Amino acid sequence: MAKRGGFPGGMPGNMNNLMKQAQRMQKQMEESQKELEEKEFTASAGGGAVEVTVSGKKLVTKVKLSEEVVDPDDIEMLEDLIMAATNEAFRQVEEEASSSMTKLTGGMGGLGGGFGF
Repeated sequence: MAKRGGFPGGMPGNMNNLMKQAQRMQKQMEESQKELEEKEFTASAGGGAVEVTVSGKKLVTKVKLSEEVVDPDDIEMLEDLIMAATNEAFRQVEEEASSSMTKLTGGMGGLGGGFGF
């Protein structure tokens, strides 16, 4: 008579291997996240007149403005340039995070969702 429950065909060993792989992947994701947080991403707008640097933690770490872009009569342009450079720098962070996750998961869909990458 067959046993009910359990995993027929030696499944517990396979389950242990799967758990070990998941733990390795989790450790790799944590290391990848830490590496990302230590990186900086710089983007510019207005032909380099505005430059914004952000960390992998998504914090603005530096804003550099060329004197010629500071026009008291056109504050809106400066605001737009700062916003454009900042958004581009954040886009670079997201691209790097996505690329790192794809390398870890081998392109397997659904893995890594909700891991803060």
